[in-house]
Order: sequence, then structure tokens, then C-alpha cells
Amino acid sequence: MPQFFISADALDKDIITISDKENYHHIVKVLRSKIGETLSLIDENQTQYKVVIKNIDSKSITTKVVDVEKSNHYLNLQLCLIQSVLKTDAQNFVIQKATELGVKEIVPVVTDNSVIKPSIVDEKIKAGKWQKIANEAVKQCERSDFPQILPRKTLEDILSSKEYSVKIACVERAQKLSLKACLRNIKVNSNTKIAVIIGPEGGFSAKELQLLEHAKDVYKVSLGKLVLRAETAVVSALSNIIYELEDDR
Repeated sequence: MPQFFISADALDKDIITISDKENYHHIVKVLRSKIGETLSLIDENQTQYKVVIKNIDSKSITTKVVDVEKSNHYLNLQLCLIQSVLKTDAQNFVIQKATELGVKEIVPVVTDNSVIKPSIVDEKIKAGKWQKIANEAVKQCERSDFPQILPRKTLEDILSSKEYSVKIACVERAQKLSLKACLRNIKVNSNTKIAVIIGPEGGFSAKELQLLEHAKDVYKVSLGKLVLRAETAVVSALSNIIYELEDDR
């Protein structure tokens, strides 16, 4: 069932009027929805409304609420992706998949082997291009919250930050500590903020590996014996962390 985000203020008793241009266009012009059809709407409080279309005019859609429930379509884990920016297609893929997997924040970093210049990263963030990709992925996977694309930071910023309760860096395959073994030693709760640090296509530089090695509060882990593309490493790392640490309750 199609899902659309609304403001809680749009609810008037059991009537919700959809008048913002983006939702209106998608429902009427793209999906070609008709009177009597059902939609799923969700507000900023993660309240989900099943509604039936009662009227469509030139600027708005009037719907009647037939069911209300609290959505549980979100990750029960404070997972943050700290990711060295990739080429355009790979970067877009990472944002989409990280969003589908439920990360709360995506923090772009520019590392020594990054092919993208810092000015380009800042421009894309300022223009909201990556946030728009994330928002579209939210709708497609029916997630009930939005990840934030935060301003660019440096690797040094992340390593010195006290914001994260746990920091996991996926580094060289020569690392003796596997991600699996690392996760067995980590205990988390709903307030535990986990930073997952992933490098660029060419991996971290020797200088950056030294920075990571000297960071005492960072778990340096291997993702296995095979060499993974950077975007594959993101999906692999996030998926395994979610499997091991998320509280399914």
C-alpha cells in the first residue's frame, strides 16, 4: 500500500486533507489514485493512518481515516554511518541502502583516497541532493522515520568525538578482530549511539590507518577474507550489526 508523510496538524477529527504539491502529484498524477481507493499516511509522531479517498479536486485530496496504529517500521538501534564519500552512483546506492537498513544518521567524510572533492560534498549536502535520495528511500521501504544527512566532517573529528558510545571501523582484512567477534563483546540499549566507519574505494591511507590504530576507543575490525567494494562493505557491516545487536522487541 502506498505510504505518504503528512503533518499531524492535517488531521481534523477523522478527516485528513492532503494538499502539499509533492504528495498530491504522486497520488493523483503518478499513481492515478481514484475515489474509494486506500492510502497509508504517517505523521511525525510515527502514527500511521489507513485512509480512504473521499474526494479529489484540482489542489487537494480529502480522505477519511478508517484505522490508526503506531508504526514500528524503524530500526530499534541508534546506528550511524560514517562513510568516506564515493563516486556518484555508488554514493547514491549507499545512501539508499543505509536508509533501507534504518540508520539514523549518515555523516560524509573525505579521506585521503576519496575521489570526490570536499567542495563537491558540501555542495551536494547544501543542495539537499543526498537528503532527497534518503527521503525517497524512506517512502519506498515504508520506514516511519527519516535519517539525517549531516554536514561533512573529517576522520579526526569522528575519532575525537564523544558523541558516539561505540565506534567500529572496518579496516584492512589483515585485522585479527572480526566484526562477529567484536559484536559479541558489545552491550547496547536504546540510547547507545553506534558509529560505523567505512573507508573509500581505495581503502584508508597509511596515515589514516595509524590514526585508527592509535584511537583506543575504536574497534578495528575485518569484514572477512574477501576484498569488498566500499558500497558492499557498507551493506555487509550494517546488516551484520543489526542482526547481532538490534532488540527485536
